[in-house]
Amino acid sequence: MTKKRIFISMHYLELGGAEISLIGLLQALDYSQYDVDLFLHRHQGELMQFIPKEVNLLPEITSYACIENPLTEAIRRGQFGVVWGRLKARWRARRYQPRDASLPQNAIFQYIAQEIEPCLPSLEKYGEYDLAISFLQPHNYVLSKVKAKKKVCWIHTDYTKVEFDVDAELPIWSAYDHIVSISPDVTKTFLQVFPSLEDKIVEIENILSSEFVRKRADETNVDSEMPKEKGRANLLSVGRFTDAKNYDNVPDICRLVREQGVDVRWYIIGYGEEALIRQKIHEAGMEEFVILLGKRTNPYPYMKACDVYTQPSRYEGKSVTVREAQMLCKPVVITNYATAKSQIRDGVDGVIVSKDNEGCAKGIADFIKNIQLQNEIKNYLHDHDYGNVEEVEKVYRMI
Repeated sequence: MTKKRIFISMHYLELGGAEISLIGLLQALDYSQYDVDLFLHRHQGELMQFIPKEVNLLPEITSYACIENPLTEAIRRGQFGVVWGRLKARWRARRYQPRDASLPQNAIFQYIAQEIEPCLPSLEKYGEYDLAISFLQPHNYVLSKVKAKKKVCWIHTDYTKVEFDVDAELPIWSAYDHIVSISPDVTKTFLQVFPSLEDKIVEIENILSSEFVRKRADETNVDSEMPKEKGRANLLSVGRFTDAKNYDNVPDICRLVREQGVDVRWYIIGYGEEALIRQKIHEAGMEEFVILLGKRTNPYPYMKACDVYTQPSRYEGKSVTVREAQMLCKPVVITNYATAKSQIRDGVDGVIVSKDNEGCAKGIADFIKNIQLQNEIKNYLHDHDYGNVEEVEKVYRMI
């Protein structure tokens, strides 16, 4: 029997929710039935080691690798078309009128994709695929550079919370056979922006393996970095230092929790622009109680060691780390962002608290005091499997 061929495109495999979700998909695929080619713009990131041996990792191509590299690096490598396209895209983004004064990052990425697309080489030399997947936007490249019988792309975020150019993006989304949404709430918010695309939506949750998470959680002892102290609750958050994650408000929230007589220390694993967070830690006087641990290749031992996993986000698609914490039977607190109710059931497998700092702090403090509710949630998580590798069957059905 001839195997079906699948092409998957991704930027790189740094630590991140979409990247972990991709690893989950790759580990769930049946390689006795499917040949899979993975095309990464850059062969970079801690998650590279988890690519299954059956996957054919296609060679890195310089022009694609320079899409997000510093401009000086692109110039050094002779990618002048990419450099010019990125400069022109920034000019277009500055002309675009966002809702706030900052440059609209999603619009920039879409403009970059449009401007540099002509100078990127075709990927049709790898032949025709039965299914081509663009796993992270912008989705232009798979659309124009890959030959496939069917093409699908993924939505990973709440589209009502990001700034972008609708007129520039709509034709790209419209050209795909299917658009994969990771949750009903992500679907709902996406269709508020692109109502004409309803018939293209297919819902496939982030594919995660409980066995994989639990096995890695036992690899390291982290007591020296996250010491347990009697009467103190250790909170943990994991994610990139972005506006969506709301880590800049964690110091103030932590201060307010402590003012309610609850002894907490809040650890954050992540990377990115941390200057603002450190400034807020200093302003709140929380140097002893808000600890930036930096990037960790394996965050799961820290999840296993914490008392409460906390996701204080401004917005999310569907947080991978929340599900991972649930797999480790950890009580979870998340803020009431638009897609929160598709993430957990309040009071059953986690707790949803207010997004404002005062309400968030009160919700966290009340939950830490409520030992009975914590135990009920732990017992519920212990009795339910939060893995979902069977979601891969929906991928097969699209071929």
